[in-house]
Amino acid sequence: MAEEQRALLGAEGGDGPAGPAGSPGPPRALPAACDPRRLPHRLLVLALMCFLGFGSYFCYDNPAALQTQVQRDMKVNTAQFMALYAWYSWPNVVLCFFGGFLIDRVFGIRLGTVIFSIFVCAGQVVFALGALFNTFWLMEVGRFIFGIGGESLAVAQNTYAVSWFKGKELNLVFGLQLSMARIGSTVNMNIMGWIYSRVQDLLGYTGPSTLGLALLIGGVTCLFSLSCALILAYLDRRAEKLLCKEQGKTGEVIKLTDVKDFSLSLWLIFVICVCYYAAVFPFIGLGKVFFIEKFRFSPQEASAINSIVYIISAPMSPVFGLLVDKVGKNIIWVLCAVVTTLASHIMLAFTFWNPWIAMCLLGVAYSLLACALWPMVAFVVPEHQLGTAYGL
Repeated sequence: MAEEQRALLGAEGGDGPAGPAGSPGPPRALPAACDPRRLPHRLLVLALMCFLGFGSYFCYDNPAALQTQVQRDMKVNTAQFMALYAWYSWPNVVLCFFGGFLIDRVFGIRLGTVIFSIFVCAGQVVFALGALFNTFWLMEVGRFIFGIGGESLAVAQNTYAVSWFKGKELNLVFGLQLSMARIGSTVNMNIMGWIYSRVQDLLGYTGPSTLGLALLIGGVTCLFSLSCALILAYLDRRAEKLLCKEQGKTGEVIKLTDVKDFSLSLWLIFVICVCYYAAVFPFIGLGKVFFIEKFRFSPQEASAINSIVYIISAPMSPVFGLLVDKVGKNIIWVLCAVVTTLASHIMLAFTFWNPWIAMCLLGVAYSLLACALWPMVAFVVPEHQLGTAYGL
């Protein structure tokens, strides 16, 4: 590490060719892929950041992708099935805040990310073992453990993004992270049923064992994300030493009481986030029934149109992130996204126009809001409070 540091900083006192025999010349500059200030290295870090949450987003909707199989193999009704999502959500009522606080004050970003990734892996394994042993309550425990790590890992991902890309690139980075999250959800929806079928062909029968093995195979994505967390922790620590980042820190640490001193601008961002997501995610959760009842779609057609929001957000998020980076004026883009979302809901509620139009508008608006809103937190919060702010 010391040699890398000298290579990065250069040998200002050793200009000229190599000295006499036995005397080393000036250190060579680091390759671009190893220099934390150079684009190739930062692109590597960005890729690791994006894949950091891939496993979590992939496995979060494993129950939805295998709803028929879960209810049949585990012999549970719809209410019991939905409890798998409730158990994921309960710890996140408070743990997102405390997860952010732990990142800021206790663990630090590197250790915190690894710990939350381990929770995600452990939760998915317990969830799969519950199916394997035909024990539904164990599946619920697994989802609870998974929830402890899942949303806090997203907080860590956002904090990493601000640490490495604070400035005009941040909107694009958040767009790319959102895109990878939606790719994870989409891949899960399209591949878990196929994995279940292949396991069924291998075993020759359906049942809890088939379901458990399919979920364990899906859990490989969580191990992949944990590997990304470990590599990212090493690269971040290395960059901190090479660039002497610690020298530029203020020495301030966050306290729980700091929350009451958060600016009005930050609380308004929270209000926008809560109100907007309350208008989008519950609708998507119940959208399939809505399209079947109002527009007389078949279940397959209803599923297709209900998923279009995520499908659009995957490619459009980085595009909008780049656009917001170039133009700026984040609050204007947020306002445009909110108005577009309102228009799409009005179209769906009060007209019988082709619902594909409204849902495509909703997908575009959702992508735009996420790219413009989340980076605004970094504009109004000191760096030592970022984890807690993103947790809230």
